[in-house]
Amino acid sequence: MPAPALLSATDFTLPFLDHYLRVRTLRHVSPAAEQRPWLVFLHDSLGSIRLWRDLPEQLATALQCHALIYDRRGYGESAPFGPELRTPAYLEQEAQTVPAVLSACGVAQAVLFGHSDGGTLALLVAAAEPGLVAAAVTIGAHVFVEAETLRGIEQARQQYATTDLSQRLARYHGANTEAVFRAWTDTWLSPAFRSWNIEHYLPQVQCPVLVLQGTADEYGTPAQVAAIAGQVAGPVRAELLPGLGHTPHRQAPTQVIDLTTDFLRSLKLFPLTNPLQTGI
Repeated sequence: MPAPALLSATDFTLPFLDHYLRVRTLRHVSPAAEQRPWLVFLHDSLGSIRLWRDLPEQLATALQCHALIYDRRGYGESAPFGPELRTPAYLEQEAQTVPAVLSACGVAQAVLFGHSDGGTLALLVAAAEPGLVAAAVTIGAHVFVEAETLRGIEQARQQYATTDLSQRLARYHGANTEAVFRAWTDTWLSPAFRSWNIEHYLPQVQCPVLVLQGTADEYGTPAQVAAIAGQVAGPVRAELLPGLGHTPHRQAPTQVIDLTTDFLRSLKLFPLTNPLQTGI
């Protein structure tokens, strides 16, 4: 007899005044999940719900909790970007919308799990909303611009022009594909973005933070990890993952899942229980 399903998935469109977001929730069967923070996944500058693959399901199952994943505006199946031009402060501006998304979805406390842009968003939201964010996990987050980052983005732009990268991205972003790619490359490679830096927000991050980055990250050096780990105010654990690039959660998902669950359980946020036990 097959094991009972531990998660129920629901996909829906979340309306806002001038746009909409595509959202997926994963609800765990355990009554203990109702008392725990939600895992909230914040994707990167080319990401989407679908590009997380089954990582949210694996982590929510391991931690016996609910999870929320959404396509940021302009990405995946969410509404296109608005008519306004993206500014160098686009991440700081977008961080102001994350609490609104969580509130609309009934999430009172969250563990933010962010990759690249999403990791930066996790830090910004944790700094601004200490009562909302119980912990943060960042993978390949940036807090300032490095030459390594710009070289990697320039190489990606060349690949977009000369390979099937645009077709591969279109499987996830559809009609949004061109705008998604240009928003990333044009913003980061613009002279106005060279001085972007959010280190001054880091001392406001009071929650525990797990900082992960591959040693072969194409878009950043260990200086990003050192800056985050050295300046956040809360407990921090930093791990450089040997041989891995900018997407350790896809290259070595088991390693990332183990590091994440070990860290969060050490904080007593997600104690082990019998997921089918009632009255926990």
